[in-house]
Amino acid sequence: MLLFSTTLEINKNLTKYAFVSLVIKWNQTSPYEENIIKGIKWNEEYNIRYGNDKLWLDIQEYRRENIVAVRYEKTDKDGIIWTSDYVANFNEMKMSIRLERSFLDTAINIDKAFSTPYFITMLIKKGFLKEDSFLEISDKPFFADEKHLEIIANVINGKSGYSLPVVYVSKTSLDEYPVDVHGLAERLKGVAHVVVQKSICTNMKLKEMTSNKNETLGSIGIYFPNNTLEQHRRFFYRKASGADTLLSEKVIPIVILYCNSRMTETLYTWHGVNNALLKDRLDKKREERLSIENALRDAEEKNAEILNSLSEKEREITERAYAEVMTEANKMIESFDDEQQRFKKQIEELMLANEKLQNENQRLKNKLDAQDSLPLLFMGDENDFYPGEVKDIILTVLNDALAGLTPDSRRSDIVNDIIRNNNFQKFTDQKANEIKHLLKDYRKMTNAIQKALTDLGFVITDEGKHYKVTYFADGRYHTIFSKTASDWRAGKESAADTIKMAF
Repeated sequence: MLLFSTTLEINKNLTKYAFVSLVIKWNQTSPYEENIIKGIKWNEEYNIRYGNDKLWLDIQEYRRENIVAVRYEKTDKDGIIWTSDYVANFNEMKMSIRLERSFLDTAINIDKAFSTPYFITMLIKKGFLKEDSFLEISDKPFFADEKHLEIIANVINGKSGYSLPVVYVSKTSLDEYPVDVHGLAERLKGVAHVVVQKSICTNMKLKEMTSNKNETLGSIGIYFPNNTLEQHRRFFYRKASGADTLLSEKVIPIVILYCNSRMTETLYTWHGVNNALLKDRLDKKREERLSIENALRDAEEKNAEILNSLSEKEREITERAYAEVMTEANKMIESFDDEQQRFKKQIEELMLANEKLQNENQRLKNKLDAQDSLPLLFMGDENDFYPGEVKDIILTVLNDALAGLTPDSRRSDIVNDIIRNNNFQKFTDQKANEIKHLLKDYRKMTNAIQKALTDLGFVITDEGKHYKVTYFADGRYHTIFSKTASDWRAGKESAADTIKMAF
């Protein structure tokens, strides 16, 4: 399964020698002892393999296209195969970096701790990467102030050209960052530019320049390259405990999946380079065989002429020698045939591998597209007010809907299956029952009722003739409580209004 894929432009400082040296340094300085291949002494050989069947590094040069491809592969104790591919095209001055993991089907999901490869950090530190239009490839955020407004406006308005997505992070109403912007830039290095609003003072000007399309109040926008069909994505900030982590974990998978779903040209993959090398070798063998067959025909004609001029004894000796030569020549042709079949088989295997990668790209593209509909277990723009709230509300809605579904129908079975397998705790039902019990005899706001409501997440403010009760300080969710209720039904009505609003 493809874990990670990106293609970056390189500058002239990255030579073939520097490229292979950096890959070897990446392996030899790994902080994980079990990943290091012992005994690598590279003497500028470009078609060589180091290691063993479980841990190896292979370097291949495709001279015709001025390409060097390197594959690192490790098979761990659980039988999972990890591969890292680095392919540099020195004619086009671009390189691709791809990470794959086989055996586990769950590899298509982005691990919450996933960060782009450290090899990209090494390329950045060495200054080997070319700028992407107006932005450097960096593992640090770009802080945009007033002098950068035109750059930001052009991105938002779709007037800029760039190869990697731009992640624009606006500041909150308190002029704070909604996420750890340094951590975000580190985890998205080589796949996106993280551009951060330096101050909320630029909001009004940016609104004018973008016709009010810019992100504000801590929201984050993902702007994809203009030559793609991907739509701009926006994620809203909600102030709550752990909101910064939740927001980051929404943004990062979208960017990684987008980069993974982009089609990679054949000669920017390990399989593609090896396929091309095998085809060249196969063509060369065909030419060699054709040359030998032509030589044999010429030899037969000349041998016939010579035999006519020889005596019987000389003819016998010559025919015997000629037969031995022909036997060796036919063995050579058979050897060519065997090698040709081997090359053909290898090419077929590589073509199947390429087809598999193309199909995987399409699956990733479909998964990226599906993010619009937000699958059940993925958070939308609403964060939990308390742990498990969003999930519990969704399951409550599904559970309530069961009564209207035909028993033993496909819909009923699917909904029941989801409820059974998601540890339905019924938090909202429990809280609703607490509200009913608390307010059943409500006449006025006592200290006990106020404390109980506060414990449930409500904020109570005195509005003169009544109390305003707001759920988790979110102004979208509020109701009114009477200060002195004369009607015995007031408590039940307040409870019903509160439950409808919050649960």
